[in-house]
Amino acid sequence: MRPISIPPYITKFWNADKHSQAFFNETKAAYSKLLKGEPEVSIVMPAYNEEDNIVQTLASLCNNETQRSVEIIVVNNNSKDRTEELAKACGVTCLQQTIQGITPTRNFGLAHARGKYVLNADADTIYPKDWIEQMVKPLDNDNVAITYGRFSFIPIGSTGRFTYFFYEYFADLTRKLNKYIKDEAVNVYGFNSGFRREQGLKVDSFNHPPGTNEDGYLALKLRNKGFGKLYYVNNIKALTWTTDRRIQIDGGLWKGTAKRLKRVLLRR
Repeated sequence: MRPISIPPYITKFWNADKHSQAFFNETKAAYSKLLKGEPEVSIVMPAYNEEDNIVQTLASLCNNETQRSVEIIVVNNNSKDRTEELAKACGVTCLQQTIQGITPTRNFGLAHARGKYVLNADADTIYPKDWIEQMVKPLDNDNVAITYGRFSFIPIGSTGRFTYFFYEYFADLTRKLNKYIKDEAVNVYGFNSGFRREQGLKVDSFNHPPGTNEDGYLALKLRNKGFGKLYYVNNIKALTWTTDRRIQIDGGLWKGTAKRLKRVLLRR
């Protein structure tokens, strides 16, 4: 069952005072407990002009609960705002990738990750406290090549949360259809997936042909290389919350829905 309203834990971070020094101190303290020596897990987050969202996102990740040692790497892709400054204020690693684009940025982060496992995250998403563990645990099984999860929307446009509740069920249906009409790999998103670092490097990282997406194509390469299956993490404890800005860029909910249907029904 998907939640109609945004859970209090998510709201706590989304509405946090991102300008408060106390909030930065709390986030740094939480991260110091998350990174317990040599990391087993690396969270890689590309960022371009994300000063409005990145502090809340990093705070939600730093406050995750897991016994694994976790490093967080923000890859700043030529931001013109305070993205880098704010990431460093949270105590996490912040690297610079001067080649513009999501693919070289993700590749740069993967190349500098130290963990056995890599989790992909985005700077405009709030992560529940069990997200890391839920996404990594299936990868302990050698038969799983990559994990991917569910998400819900935090409205920043005119569309309300109640409307998105129904839209998200429709989106779940299209993802099920993708497995039969297209390929399960198209359901893998770069803000909510994980894989083994060594295997990601062996399949040429996030590089992909024109007309494909870097995250879904990575999943395709990992599976086709024989590293295992794609694993859908549908536990509510792993449900992430991302802003609806991509839907707004598509022209709003209804235009975005039409585009989604078109992508599902038309084969490449």
